[in-house]
Amino acid sequence: MLHLRLIVPAGRTDEVLRLVENTVGTTHLVVMTGAARDPAGDLVLCDVAREAGDGLISALRGLDIDESGSITVENMDLTLSAHADRAEEAAPGEGADAVLWEELTEATHEESTFSVTYVAFLAVATMLAACGVMLDNAILIVGAMAVGPEFGPLAGISTALVQRAPRLALRSLYALIGGFAVAMVLTAGFAWLMDSFGLFARSMIEGERPNTAFIWKPDAMSFVVAFLAGIAGTLSLTSAKSGALIGVAISVTTVPAAANAAVAFSYSDYGQMWGSTAQLMANLGGIVVAGTLTLLVQRVLWAAHHRRTGPTTTLSGALGRKTGDRD
Repeated sequence: MLHLRLIVPAGRTDEVLRLVENTVGTTHLVVMTGAARDPAGDLVLCDVAREAGDGLISALRGLDIDESGSITVENMDLTLSAHADRAEEAAPGEGADAVLWEELTEATHEESTFSVTYVAFLAVATMLAACGVMLDNAILIVGAMAVGPEFGPLAGISTALVQRAPRLALRSLYALIGGFAVAMVLTAGFAWLMDSFGLFARSMIEGERPNTAFIWKPDAMSFVVAFLAGIAGTLSLTSAKSGALIGVAISVTTVPAAANAAVAFSYSDYGQMWGSTAQLMANLGGIVVAGTLTLLVQRVLWAAHHRRTGPTTTLSGALGRKTGDRD
């Protein structure tokens, strides 16, 4: 179930109440007249089954409630109510299959911001991977992959392509490309520093590395693994099962490939550098393609399901969906 908290201008409250009441899967409707002060208006609370949530939120945006008031949505982990049980049974489909496009756009918008924290995580992950590469230590490689935050911008690109949101696409591309560029430059400097301390040596990057040599030797399986990981990662975002993202992170060698390219560059080993770069591109491309296709399939299947069962709200079709870009 989802919990909606709405601030509605007094003159629009009846219209919003009709919308909520005509939406299949809603319950626990509460109206507090004049309770809101900033912005001023009535406070409307309700719960809605997740599978009906996207239609209701879209219809509320069609009424410009997000502009004249506010729409706040929270996931509810536990609801003990016979009314809630009946609402979930009435709503068509399964909540786990429903995609809340507004929630997905908001999540990817936040995760694809080129911030100090994002760059710091990516740089630290790349340096950890550099240590794993030089020591041929698979445990360090796995740890670095788990730390890397690069799936956020990749998911942002896929979401932007499906939602036709160019600003989100540009923002995500900037975070992805800029983040890896900064992380790789810092990692190259880190490698030079470690070499000056005698902790790294050319023989370590050029020697036999049975546990990590695959990083700079991409093949067709590199794309296949990234493609499957992209599907799993996208499903974890749309179904709110974020725990699966850890498995996705340690399935693809984006961060290790970037680290190997940076270290190889610092030792002028351009063969490994270009091989690692190809591995990086194969992984990034596979995840974006898989994420985009997964979202498209989810949209088509959910739309087909609603054509069979009917709309969850009787007013959303007339109101349409607002798809304005975020800054």
